[in-house]
Amino acid sequence: MAVTSGTIASLTTTVALALLAGVEGRSIFQPTNATSHWLQGEDAGHVRVADAKHTLLGYCTHHLSAIFWALPFEAWLAADRSREPTVILRKAALTAAIAYVVDYHLVPKRLTPGWETVLSKRSIGLTYAALALGLAAGAMASRKSQHPHQGVNETS
Repeated sequence: MAVTSGTIASLTTTVALALLAGVEGRSIFQPTNATSHWLQGEDAGHVRVADAKHTLLGYCTHHLSAIFWALPFEAWLAADRSREPTVILRKAALTAAIAYVVDYHLVPKRLTPGWETVLSKRSIGLTYAALALGLAAGAMASRKSQHPHQGVNETS
């Protein structure tokens, strides 16, 4: 389900953003705050504390974006019904790559995630890798819950 994949992807990327910000000497809230720049302006990423105006809006924006990317990803998976982890992971990686291209090369600057104001290109790349892992983990979890006994020998 897209909601499961999107939610797990949202959580994995939020954790990755916080960890990477910390490694780079930034506040763990800055990348999420930066995502609110579409409404709060370009200085949103400079806010180092958690608040509703930046952090809550940034997280909600980011979460909806993860759900948005989970929709075509899940539709793509449903088209061939493969449950192979390698297929799911490959499609998740491709979806994350497409998300990066759209987010940073096709949409207007105001609609980017805003992370570039806070994080290095390397950290942004790692965050899209976390998006791929989150999408894949969500897809595998939702498929396992839909078919809990698949692969289990029931004759023992």
